[in-house]
Amino acid sequence: MPIVRPSEAVTHEMHGARFVSYAAARTGARELAAWRGEIPGGTRAPAHTVSHEEIFHLLEGELLVTLDGRTERITPGDAVIVGPGTLFAVENPTDRTAVSWVTTSLGLQARLEDGTRITPPWAG
Repeated sequence: MPIVRPSEAVTHEMHGARFVSYAAARTGARELAAWRGEIPGGTRAPAHTVSHEEIFHLLEGELLVTLDGRTERITPGDAVIVGPGTLFAVENPTDRTAVSWVTTSLGLQARLEDGTRITPPWAG
């Protein structure tokens, strides 16, 4: 039975946020990737599009989420469905760290507005 303990999760940091990878190819996942996201207060992640659908579920804190130019405040329990090609941005306007759980298909790639392509290791 594949179980990934917190001590086995791999932590990555990018754009001021922390991504703690639990489900990935390296842990035996075959289709899905899942991670805990930690977004410190005052952090604004760069807008980007994703190649695969991504489900972003807020566990703690409060965030401003922008999808294709429309901004919404989300609170614990809210889930955001980010479709492939949707311009997505996240901002934490508070002074507390927000915690999320994110799931997507393995192999997700992100494209920043300047054209930079990123293959996040926590989604592979």
